[in-house]
Amino acid sequence: MVRTACLLGVVAALLAGCAKPPEMQPDLMAGASIDTMSTGSINPIAMSLRTAYQPMPAIPSALFGKLAGRTVTVSESGPLGLQPGEIVLTFDDGPRAGTTDSILDTLDQFGVKATFLMLGSAAERYPSMVREVAARGHTIGTHTYDHVDLSTLSNHEAIAEIYAGQQAVAAALAPDSIAPSRFFRFPYLAQNGVIRTSAVESRFIVLDVDIDSKDYYAETPQQVLERTLARLDEHGSGVVLFHDIHLRTVAMLPEFLKALRERGYQVVTLRSSGGGVFDGPVITADASSTGSEI
Repeated sequence: MVRTACLLGVVAALLAGCAKPPEMQPDLMAGASIDTMSTGSINPIAMSLRTAYQPMPAIPSALFGKLAGRTVTVSESGPLGLQPGEIVLTFDDGPRAGTTDSILDTLDQFGVKATFLMLGSAAERYPSMVREVAARGHTIGTHTYDHVDLSTLSNHEAIAEIYAGQQAVAAALAPDSIAPSRFFRFPYLAQNGVIRTSAVESRFIVLDVDIDSKDYYAETPQQVLERTLARLDEHGSGVVLFHDIHLRTVAMLPEFLKALRERGYQVVTLRSSGGGVFDGPVITADASSTGSEI
């Protein structure tokens, strides 16, 4: 694909010390073939793996207290102002048929909204799934076109990669006359000061991570669940990172949300406002929602 390049001036000298991407591992399942999807991959799920991890059975919503919290509208990069006990659910690298749709069902069951940071290449492969995420009221952000470690690129190349991802997600949403939010996350969380500054000055809202579930490691759903809850309890609040391309994440999500309710957490919905990316009109997937401006 020919990617659109955005001509931006160099804002500062390139800073040293880039974050090193974590080693990605496949989904490993006892008694089943290996799911070779790693973070950033967009290969379709093998049909033979669909039953390897089964989500929890549907639980009547009446059994749950109020897990959904307030809606916060964000206008710029920086602290979200979360209160103790408030979390934001985020899912990177999707969408993907067979996992994203299952995650949407679970989120609906618990009555909470999430932010999906989508790859442009995945949006091109599954455009109808992009629109389904928006139709269910979730916020859609972007995550570059092809999950490249931007810290290894020049500033110009990095911004072109960010912009290509945003354009592909926007194209998938265009038939419904909506556009992605301004939220953006760096692949592998790898960045440097120059590229981050360029992204912010291009009107993206960089969404950082407080609790990394590391659901891309070859572990069981229970291990992911226990680690994520332990880190969340240690922080007390924050932005939680999952990936909606892994079967283990599909399997553990109902138990994770149930545990949140039992611990008294509330899930905050994020929306963006204020200007557009590259001077284009940008709105959240659910423009009817309102919240506190921060």
